[in-house]
Amino acid sequence: MKKLKLFSLIALSSAFILSSCGGSNGGGTKSFVSKTGWKPNDKKGWFFAGKQEKQKGWPGMVLVEGGTFTMGLVKDDVMHDWNNTPHRMQVSSFFMGETEITNYEYREYLTWLKYVFPPSDPDFKEIYSGALPDTLLWENKLSRNDNATNYFRDPGYDFYPVVGVTWTQANNYCDWLTNRANEKALMDKGVIAKNLYLNDSNNIGATAFNMDKFKSNDPEMAAYINKQRLDQKSGLKGVTDRVRSANGSPNSDLVTKFRLPTEVEWEFAALAVEKNREYNNLLGKNPEIENLRGTKGKNSGMFLENFKNGTGDYSGVPGWKNDGAARTADVKDFPSNALGLYGMYGNVAEWCADVYRPIIDAEYSDFNYFRGNVTQKINRNGDGSYKKVEQGTMKFDTLNDGRLVPRNLPGEFEREVIADYSNFRDGDRRSSLEYRTESDSTDPNFSMYNAPKKNFYVDANGKVILEKDVANRTSQVANYIRVVKGGSWQDTAYWLDPGQRRYKDEKQGFGWIGFRVAQDAKSNEKSRTRR
Repeated sequence: MKKLKLFSLIALSSAFILSSCGGSNGGGTKSFVSKTGWKPNDKKGWFFAGKQEKQKGWPGMVLVEGGTFTMGLVKDDVMHDWNNTPHRMQVSSFFMGETEITNYEYREYLTWLKYVFPPSDPDFKEIYSGALPDTLLWENKLSRNDNATNYFRDPGYDFYPVVGVTWTQANNYCDWLTNRANEKALMDKGVIAKNLYLNDSNNIGATAFNMDKFKSNDPEMAAYINKQRLDQKSGLKGVTDRVRSANGSPNSDLVTKFRLPTEVEWEFAALAVEKNREYNNLLGKNPEIENLRGTKGKNSGMFLENFKNGTGDYSGVPGWKNDGAARTADVKDFPSNALGLYGMYGNVAEWCADVYRPIIDAEYSDFNYFRGNVTQKINRNGDGSYKKVEQGTMKFDTLNDGRLVPRNLPGEFEREVIADYSNFRDGDRRSSLEYRTESDSTDPNFSMYNAPKKNFYVDANGKVILEKDVANRTSQVANYIRVVKGGSWQDTAYWLDPGQRRYKDEKQGFGWIGFRVAQDAKSNEKSRTRR
């Protein structure tokens, strides 16, 4: 009994010491005072952090609570690709689009580009055409191509997944969506006038709203911003412009940047492991993929995913269709997975952000794994101000069909790549057998995989020509090859396993590949209470 009392006394003392030293969160941030002695956002001071608000999901986005899981295949590697061996990975919480981007949503993007950057202007002529999906990819030399031209434009296909969009174009869409979502959020808060688009002098060419200019308090934003309302929403009423400029714009109303999901995020979201566990014990992997047929009501015996059942069987027999879709289907035609995400097991495969490599280097990183990090810096003018992309100074990427795609739109800040880690530990000279005899490990011409090289040039008529690489090559693996995840309407069930991975050229569109968007979430975001 004496020992028990002594233990209780020690535990009580320890709890007191921890709470005294700040080990308890009981006080929270409401009682926080900086070690300088100033309270948060004190208007008599100089530092203003803005309001702390719970992060809210943007419409159409689903919160995926992060955690640990086994990435890759846990069954036989039938294709003997040896590129998806299992690894234990940790993923931070993130938001995922509940569906793939639809034809309707992508046409919103094109309409905005056409309005803000009219193709009739010679300076803008490449912007709109470079964003168009490839609608000719449906064509098959030995097939009728009924919807080759109307799939993207016909309102009947509004809510079908957009296809024919390259990885490069999908990334540009994410940047555009970030700007438009923030523009709408600030309009709803009254910070930006809601009649912004009703005035023809606004949002034309380089004067269009973008987050680069807003976050840097660019003088061009003065015509758009309701300063009084901005002060009220940020809690910084009465703060001088000098202080606001020094501390940046308040971000409590801003929408987190949209991007393509990483490979590990996509697979984690598709598996929905959160719903397949008992306490902290996972009960198995991809149970949904093993139960493709419905068991109740009108879905009894029917396939609940859009995929190819076998040779010449894309939808089933008349009167009893396996999945009811010979090609793509409405993005919500089939049930969602346990997290509320649609189309993770069929319909179209999807672009991921990652540069493809046969090996996942979990030895180096098992936390938020991603290959393809590129560090950029914003260029500055001689006076120190940020340099903007001008109408005649745009830089372009070239698609495989010869179309030009701008890297940044006029009015955005000009950026320069200062480091590309796509080859890190797999593809650079340090990864090869030649490293022992070669001191230079940063040779840009070195390619461990000996992949084809691309060379684009402009002929006398101004047409972009892709020069074919005729050298003997041993691999297709290069830094322009991106990861593709998920099965599609033309794939058999084998490819529906989230552990499968494929790769395609980032400058090429395909009739069976679409994309969805993702956003970062705060690391402590939880979708459900632990149980």
